[in-house]
Amino acid sequence: MQILIIALVLLLSYLIGSIPFGLLVVKAISGKDVRTVESGRTGGTNAMRAAGFAAGFFTAILDILKAATTVWLAGKMAPPIHWVHAVAPILAVTGHNHSIFLMHRDENGRIRFRGGAGGAAALGGAFGLWPPAALIILPVGFLIWYLGGFASLTTLSIGLMAIVIFSTRALMGFAPWVDVFYGFAVEVLMVLALLPNLKRLAAGTERRHGLPAQLEKRRLARQQDERKPD
Repeated sequence: MQILIIALVLLLSYLIGSIPFGLLVVKAISGKDVRTVESGRTGGTNAMRAAGFAAGFFTAILDILKAATTVWLAGKMAPPIHWVHAVAPILAVTGHNHSIFLMHRDENGRIRFRGGAGGAAALGGAFGLWPPAALIILPVGFLIWYLGGFASLTTLSIGLMAIVIFSTRALMGFAPWVDVFYGFAVEVLMVLALLPNLKRLAAGTERRHGLPAQLEKRRLARQQDERKPD
């Protein structure tokens, strides 16, 4: 019976993670299909590109909450075995990145799963395992995004920060080491989802945001002013 309950919790975790909130929010706000915009992902960043800041904000919040919910679900339904609490949000991030609700066949007839990159869901899982983690990850993540300008690196930093936070807590005896496994697992999932971005980053063609984008706009504006005839 215990095994069946654990299996049910893990299945529900994947299904909850698979809910494509970005698709639903963008559709409700603008009528667009977020899968046809820019990267085609259903996360908060692409939702913002498709339908504005509000769409991106609400998508991110819902993605955070759905992953955190799986940790709380494991705590309520599953036996008091902590590894289940850590694996549940890993499956939520897996569902977010590879949603069964967005399953389709490609041009070669192969089954594919679409979704997001997993940043907000990874943050939600860390929040569910230890709520104060969000107080560290959110401000540091914002600084990485604003000063560095790369959304892909900001997403990957969430997994790295989870590894550091949970490793520190485990070394101090405040948390089990399986929480550190959570950080490593979601980092791998996000790397796999962001491979196209990392290739563009290596080629120097990845889009920049934040302060670097602002500085680049000012530089181009100055160049245009200098080219104007007196």
